[in-house]
Amino acid sequence: MNICVCPIPLQIIELSCSNEIGLIGGKYKMLILYALSMHEKPIRYNELKSKIGNISFKTLTNTLRELENVDLINRKEFPQVPPKVEYGLTNLGLSIILIFDALCYWGEEQLDKE
Repeated sequence: MNICVCPIPLQIIELSCSNEIGLIGGKYKMLILYALSMHEKPIRYNELKSKIGNISFKTLTNTLRELENVDLINRKEFPQVPPKVEYGLTNLGLSIILIFDALCYWGEEQLDKE
């Protein structure tokens, strides 16, 4: 049964999807993006860490840098003492939340079938 309606050749899909999945792959990226999506305005580092739970400072910092490098989140640093940094979703980051939502709904349907 072929339900795929995508006119793009399989080789292009493989290259494209592998790259995109790499952008969001990992244990905490999806959690961080979801945590940021729950706020209308940017949130500070420690607030984000408390929302995610059991994540080390080093892992959170590295993951935030990776997400910032691929333009899924933005980081705003305020020149003050003590330092203040806020994180928020970019438009690209917001757009991926819709995909995550669809994936989560699909997963819930699969759990209901069990």
